Amino acid sequence: MKHLMIIALLCVSGAINAQTNFEKGMKKAFELWENNKMDEAENMFERISKAETDEWLPHYYIAQINSLKSWNEKDESVLKAQLDKAQEHINSAMAISKDNPEIIVIQAHVLTNWVAFDGMTYGMKYSGKITELYSKAENLAPKNPRVVFSKAEWGMGSAKYFGQDTAPYCDTIEKSIELFANFKPESELHPNWGKQRAQQVAESCKK
Repeated sequence: MKHLMIIALLCVSGAINAQTNFEKGMKKAFELWENNKMDEAENMFERISKAETDEWLPHYYIAQINSLKSWNEKDESVLKAQLDKAQEHINSAMAISKDNPEIIVIQAHVLTNWVAFDGMTYGMKYSGKITELYSKAENLAPKNPRVVFSKAEWGMGSAKYFGQDTAPYCDTIEKSIELFANFKPESELHPNWGKQRAQQVAESCKK
């Protein structure tokens, strides 16, 4: 019995150390990101994703970084490399955490990157899919502020493109800000972004 207790204690200790290493690595990647060392942060997340094969978060942040880098990219070959990488890690994240609204939002963002790059070519191809993704995310997590805000921002962009009224989307974005105020992420490593962007869009609605 004593030997079993020692073995169990060693197993628990190993799990705690592994968790601590994961958390330390993730926090280090966040620090690099916050200091505008995006490529270094991405490399750190990649190393973590290879070491922690059952964690979806590193894949999620790699996809998010590549999406963010792609918004103003004009070179299609660079854009494709970044978004292909984002898609690869979205697929990995979804394989680990199915029907995760946070991952679904990033998937919608990556498809929106393509539409933003060339609306004539990719708008018809991806617009319906993006709307479908946001509807799915909303059904899964109707009070998740990133879901509510991102869905409304997509709707607003589409309304502007077609010359339609954007006021209903402004109202929804105001509601998302309330949700951001009350949102509690699962941990300090989990997604907690979007409030500042929502506030910026809400201000633009007043102009």
